[in-house]
Amino acid sequence: MTAAQADLLIDRPAPADGAALWRLARDSKTLDLNSSYSYLLWCRDFAGTSAVARDADGEPVGFVTGYVRPERPRTLLVWQVAVDPAHRGRGIAAALLDGLVARLASERGITGVETTITPGNAASERLFASFAARHGAELTHEVLFPAYLFPDGPHDPEILHRIGPLTRIPAR
Repeated sequence: MTAAQADLLIDRPAPADGAALWRLARDSKTLDLNSSYSYLLWCRDFAGTSAVARDADGEPVGFVTGYVRPERPRTLLVWQVAVDPAHRGRGIAAALLDGLVARLASERGITGVETTITPGNAASERLFASFAARHGAELTHEVLFPAYLFPDGPHDPEILHRIGPLTRIPAR
């Protein structure tokens, strides 16, 4: 953990965090922005499979949202990762992801992680490639949703990044 990370508390989001997560997603300039309502619901219904980083004042400065796939109960699907622009470059996204997976490995026996990344999102590609390396896991890619499936105009394809099995999971 870096000194910058030591100043942060990583915990579960609560519905009161929904507005801040929505703003972080909006300000990321790369994530598909969902409705503000969806972030409120996410912080209520998927808090157990998500994580938020809080600064010294308790304000969210980063988050990872995810869920356990019903047909793959040992797989965490990471939905979104965002860090406030003023806090980027400090390893917060990696700390959030590592902490969340360690928690879910302990609580739910998670052994794999999936996420989708659009082509050209180099920061996300680096985040998940380094996560796979840290955890001694294979990383594979395949197109999950081709561009033509999106009904709301031009959208890049979503590439599925599958990581697992995880062999090195630090204790929480």
